[in-house]
Amino acid sequence: MKPWQVLAKSDPSVYQLIEEELVRQNEGIELIASENFAPVDVIAAAANPLTNKYAEGRPGKRYYGGCHVVDTLENLAIERVTKLFACRYANVQPHSGAQANAAVFIGLLDVGADILGLDLAHGGHLTHGAKVNFSGSLYKSHCYTLGEDGLIDMEQVRKIARKVRPRMIIAGASAYPRIIDFAAFRAIADEVGAYLLVDMAHIAGLVATGLHPSPFPHAHVVSSTTHKTLRGPRGGIILWDDKELTQPLNKGVFPGTQGGPLEHIIAAKAVCFDRAAQADFRKYQERVLVNCKKLASELSAYGFELVSGGTDNHLILLDLSKTSVSGKDLEEALEQVNITTNKNTVPNETRSPFVTSGLRIGTAAVSSRGMGEDEMRCIAGWIKEVFSNLASPSKLEHIGKAVRELTARFPLYPEWR
Repeated sequence: MKPWQVLAKSDPSVYQLIEEELVRQNEGIELIASENFAPVDVIAAAANPLTNKYAEGRPGKRYYGGCHVVDTLENLAIERVTKLFACRYANVQPHSGAQANAAVFIGLLDVGADILGLDLAHGGHLTHGAKVNFSGSLYKSHCYTLGEDGLIDMEQVRKIARKVRPRMIIAGASAYPRIIDFAAFRAIADEVGAYLLVDMAHIAGLVATGLHPSPFPHAHVVSSTTHKTLRGPRGGIILWDDKELTQPLNKGVFPGTQGGPLEHIIAAKAVCFDRAAQADFRKYQERVLVNCKKLASELSAYGFELVSGGTDNHLILLDLSKTSVSGKDLEEALEQVNITTNKNTVPNETRSPFVTSGLRIGTAAVSSRGMGEDEMRCIAGWIKEVFSNLASPSKLEHIGKAVRELTARFPLYPEWR
């Protein structure tokens, strides 16, 4: 039975909207690189009576009574995630990756401290120093960028770090399709006396399975989401090895950035960490990589320009700056045929961030449905057809029909059909 089935009678309006979203997901091709489909057991684990329990504080040191069960649960999640990523300590309470990063900043930095992260337009994240975010308004942010080849310019990172002497260097991205050299980042951090924070939100599933180099032992602190490639519930985590950082990082979470943790979501995180340790999860991640390389190859063959020329991970960034089509144009046209992507800035962006010259594409979600290289070939062809027929409703309708025929062969959550 669907976990929300009870709503059919008690609240039919909400029930109908959940059903509509399930249909949208089932009939569409999900290519947003930060989205995925959580397994049914992860979803089930998030819908439980643990939502009733307040548990401010840490296991064994709470500000509420009646926490012996949630203490055991949270410790189980910590045990599983530290084993999964081969580190010593973890905080599994952050509600999101952004809150995890905020907690790290509050725990380790004074307001106004210098930080160095990847420029937002070059693939960085809002919480890596963007001026519109807390990280750029409360801290003095500096940015490094990609080189002409679309790769992180480590010599530039070193040059800026030597000049500004940041208190923290941030490695990680939200739209970077290549392997990140964590050892090189740590060498620079050590040279200038900075903490190294690795935000592995996008690549956590690849790291967990050894398909991307681990940020440990190089990073002082690692943050991540638990959805995206990890295929868990929406939430965040913080990981570290140095015992001396335990108190400030935990205080950065509570009382620094949030109150009571969501223990029902921590239950789902615990399930997610267990599933990520299984052999079939590595096979899944291998499929993600194979699919992404195939999709990149096909798109390149159609003449699309790819930032860095390709991909090493789960995402591709199309650069449309030399065309009259914006990222927004293509995103909206693709959505008309049930293919979901997101517009994204590209290096040397000239369009508004509400319009952009790029399109970010990922293969984590389609791989969760069991799609393979043949399907990537079809998807690349449809993206090209949509790009070439933005103003042709009849052509878009025809493509949309083909998309629905494909997704019908890969049903999402057949248990709930």
